[in-house]
Amino acid sequence: MNSFYWVFYTLFKSISKAFFSWKVVNREKLIEDGPVLIVSNHQSFLDPPMLGISYEDGIYFFARKTLFRGIFKWALPLCLAIPIDQENPDAASLKHVIRLLKSGKRVLVFPEGSRTPDGEIHDGMGGIGLILSKTKVPVQPLRISGPYEPFPIGARFPKLHPVTVTVGDPIPFTPAELNAKGKEAYQHLTDRIMDAIRALPAE
Repeated sequence: MNSFYWVFYTLFKSISKAFFSWKVVNREKLIEDGPVLIVSNHQSFLDPPMLGISYEDGIYFFARKTLFRGIFKWALPLCLAIPIDQENPDAASLKHVIRLLKSGKRVLVFPEGSRTPDGEIHDGMGGIGLILSKTKVPVQPLRISGPYEPFPIGARFPKLHPVTVTVGDPIPFTPAELNAKGKEAYQHLTDRIMDAIRALPAE
């Protein structure tokens, strides 16, 4: 990974521990080698970096296309962010993720698409199921607890609040599930993913 990523990684990890009592539960379950589709609920703008620092190596993640402006147009790609239109995910972004996974990278996605408006976990979008169907890589569910309270939608600055990342076992999909095609089949995979995230304890 590039040096900018590791400077930000080290700085944000120190800040997260000092001001948010950030911790990872079941850290030993993290898949650190090979391609992994990392899936998580989405509470706030703090989620991508706080989930990213859970891993020892760099991970790629989706970021809202509108954020790629000014200095962020330069900085976000260095942080391994992939631009995406949340309302209408484009084929180019999905293909980019598929290529990354097939090349052995780890990619974080938020199946809900956008941040929760009320702190609850909502339904996921079928595009995540499409990515899994095309790549058939291990899927690691994470549940992040805490960022919604200090930094909900509409907040300008985060407040101090403990944040916990809970790691789950890889989701056991059957060959029949992974090989099925079509909108309903992709949504089924996404629903399985959301069920696995909800099943993890909220700390």
